[in-house]
Amino acid sequence: MKKTKMLKKNYEYKKVLSKGKYYSGSSIEAFICDNNKNLNFLGLAISVKTGKAVRRNRIKRLIRESYKLLEMDILSGKSIVFLWKKNKDIQNATFENIKFDMNKIFEKAKIKINLKK
Repeated sequence: MKKTKMLKKNYEYKKVLSKGKYYSGSSIEAFICDNNKNLNFLGLAISVKTGKAVRRNRIKRLIRESYKLLEMDILSGKSIVFLWKKNKDIQNATFENIKFDMNKIFEKAKIKINLKK
């Protein structure tokens, strides 16, 4: 299991959010952009309007864990930023919902590798 590389700098987020393609699920949104490296980078941006720090951190943990499980099934060389929809209730932040949304987003973006033959 490889360690997930995170986006850290403001200019990295800006590049993905401005040049990346937008995909939407029921509770999360994603911007996906090529990064010309052989690694995937993950960025999380959860708005303060979503809730207090404890709830925002819980959403981040759930998104990170869902991504970790799906990371081996997606193509390399992508930078991905996930956003939580502000108008969605935090009660919808379950592991199953987030993983389902992520799967759907990766299939829409055509970056998911089908392992079934």
